[in-house]
Amino acid sequence: MEEKLDFSLPEKKQRNSFPTVLLVLLLLILVGLTSAVLFVVMSRKDAVSEVKARSFSAEQTKQLAGKLAQRNLYDRAARVWQDYLAVGELTDAERAKALFQIGTLLEKANSYAEAIEYYYRSEITARLAELEPQINAHIKDCFEKLGKFSALRYELIDRTSFKKSDQAGGKVVAEIGAEKITEADLDAKIENDIENRLSMWAAFMTDDQLKEQKKKMLEQYKSTEAKQRYLQSWLTQEILYRQALEEQLTEKPEVKKLLEEQARGILSQHIMNQQLAARINITETDLQTYYTANKSSYVEPAKAQISHILVDDEQQAKDLIGRIRGGEDFAKLAKEFSKDASAKESGGKIDSEVSKGSYVPGIGNLPDLNAKIFAADAPSVLDEPVKTEKGWEIIRVEQKQAERQKGFEEVREEVMSTLLDQKRQDVQQDYIKQMMDKYNVVIHTSALSGAKEGEPAEKPAEAAKSKQM
Repeated sequence: MEEKLDFSLPEKKQRNSFPTVLLVLLLLILVGLTSAVLFVVMSRKDAVSEVKARSFSAEQTKQLAGKLAQRNLYDRAARVWQDYLAVGELTDAERAKALFQIGTLLEKANSYAEAIEYYYRSEITARLAELEPQINAHIKDCFEKLGKFSALRYELIDRTSFKKSDQAGGKVVAEIGAEKITEADLDAKIENDIENRLSMWAAFMTDDQLKEQKKKMLEQYKSTEAKQRYLQSWLTQEILYRQALEEQLTEKPEVKKLLEEQARGILSQHIMNQQLAARINITETDLQTYYTANKSSYVEPAKAQISHILVDDEQQAKDLIGRIRGGEDFAKLAKEFSKDASAKESGGKIDSEVSKGSYVPGIGNLPDLNAKIFAADAPSVLDEPVKTEKGWEIIRVEQKQAERQKGFEEVREEVMSTLLDQKRQDVQQDYIKQMMDKYNVVIHTSALSGAKEGEPAEKPAEAAKSKQM
């Protein structure tokens, strides 16, 4: 049987076309994204070109900043100076000057921390001899206005130190495990502690008074010994606190109770301070009015400066008065005869002044002698010696100062303190009364005083007067 030859081509197997389609789709997406990006870039270029065409020149921007500053719009002026930095090509010197301008404007806007940042930026950009003393002075003022006195101290050390590589305050004074406590850290902790202590008085004092008080309290920690004592105390408290947390003491009922009691005191004081701060607003007119109405309270009494010679008996005293009237030098006789060793070497001079109607420094509370001193002329020696517990006194009136009315500026802080105290008491009493009424407080005075039952209980208004925080 004859075989037939098959000349047909073998059937081609159909290949999977999905990957190909996917690849085509991805390519199309990529092309689309590229076109979109190019369109956006070109659009932005056109927009930037349009903005640049409409924007101010560098000189016009400076003029705008100056005009805003003249109108006391310091924040806006600072922003315009920032725009100036983005306009055109500036040298490092020009950028440093612009940054300095921004700093001064922020300082005028009371943004002291931001101002310090821009002063730093200025001197980092370029050290300019004409700006350096101004930057030093402005940074000092900003730190003072922020009340950051320890930071100011290290800032001044850094600026006056010849070893610029040594950062002030970087010395390690203690370590707790891997944690290092630097000298600057210690000063910051001291300052923070003082601020916390002063916070309870913040509502009763002006900012200037608070800063002045803070300065005085910081003076207590200037010595090395004082800092070491504080550091030892703080480290002791810190490690005990960490151990207490580790032992979960805050979860113990007795500790929770103590913490709650402490919280009551802190929160009640804080809410009262909030009320005082919100409701007490003493204006300059208030101060002037109070001063005018109470001028007599701000009078400095007449004063006198005296010298004396202390001897044992009356006759010796009279003899010495005769010698002085005869022309002998009072100071020489005091050095030779006076028993008062403290004033002898100075020729009998008493350093403290005598106020009219008050005691006589170095001698005693002798009203008659005080009256004789202010009745005498100056300079002159009193006609008669004066008998005291120490012996017989020869008094010379060196000079006198008449009674003087103190000016308002001289006693302004004293007036402020007096007014604050008065308003604090009024606000405190009024607020406590409001709270007693709100929470329906009734005090049964009869139960406490032993009075008969049936007597009316004390009203909340009366209770408010008896309860002072």
